[in-house]
Amino acid sequence: MKRADLSAYGIPHEVIACVDVPDVGPPGPGEVVFDVLAFPINPADIGFCTGNYRLRPPLPATPGAECVGRVIAVGEGVSDVGPGDLVINLQRENWAQRRRVRGEDAVPLPAGMDLKQAAMVRINPPTALLLLSDFVTLAPGEWVIQNVANSAVGRLVIMLAKRQGLLTLNVVRRESLFGELAALGADACIVDGDDLAARAKAVTGGATIRLGLDAVSGAATGRIAACVADEGHVVTYGSMSGEDPKVDRANFVFRGVNLGGFMLGRHMARRDAAAIRAIYAELGGDIAAGRLHTPVERIYPIEQIKDAVAHAQQGGRNGKILVTPNGAI
Repeated sequence: MKRADLSAYGIPHEVIACVDVPDVGPPGPGEVVFDVLAFPINPADIGFCTGNYRLRPPLPATPGAECVGRVIAVGEGVSDVGPGDLVINLQRENWAQRRRVRGEDAVPLPAGMDLKQAAMVRINPPTALLLLSDFVTLAPGEWVIQNVANSAVGRLVIMLAKRQGLLTLNVVRRESLFGELAALGADACIVDGDDLAARAKAVTGGATIRLGLDAVSGAATGRIAACVADEGHVVTYGSMSGEDPKVDRANFVFRGVNLGGFMLGRHMARRDAAAIRAIYAELGGDIAAGRLHTPVERIYPIEQIKDAVAHAQQGGRNGKILVTPNGAI
């Protein structure tokens, strides 16, 4: 079978290659074997390839934080999924044609889901959902401010917030994005800049903002912190700048602003298996019904993994880059 492996840590499209490896074999007791139908290339995957991610296993190593697959065989004792079921995998190393995993790591999705959307269920939708729920309880009519609002997570935050009756103030780098975010349900959009707090106050009519979401880090974290109310929460879940958060200590000492970090795995670990499956069942249903969606720019075969990884690093894209290892899409 084919798999994408790293030969070294470095420039992603130079160190990744499609290689032939032995098949995973039949499932043992409590195991599931599935064909990988599609996987997205996420920023965390790029960081994994460069060696800058929190995980740095011995080489060669296989990237891949998420995928969608179709079960082809189950081992003794597996009852939650069966052959033909569409599943996501809670484990990594998914840039391959086939996977063999523990039964509890194969989470079923609604039958008939669009495979492109199903490939992106595992990380971004629950990230958006839990960012809105796990730090502060917001009531309908309250505002949330977020930067990188045109990202996959940012778009999902807009859609989920709209369903919950929340208002979103969306910070982006260019005004040309305002229209497409408004079409998703964004209540207001502004361009990032040094006077962000003053403009946010003007746009919202001075409304209290108790939750700010930051995926840029560096000085951008401080700009979001300046927008939230006293004792509000700023949650950093990414670092597009590659820098640590820079926030004036007066926000903490005098205003009581709370700065927190989000990692999906840590927040999922607070929940039992039933709760995790319930989250994915809810999100899978929303995606299958078209209530949540993520744009896709291009799909590559696994044999073109170098081109796919290079494309995923380009700025100005209009959607995710997907790879289909078995030609399913």
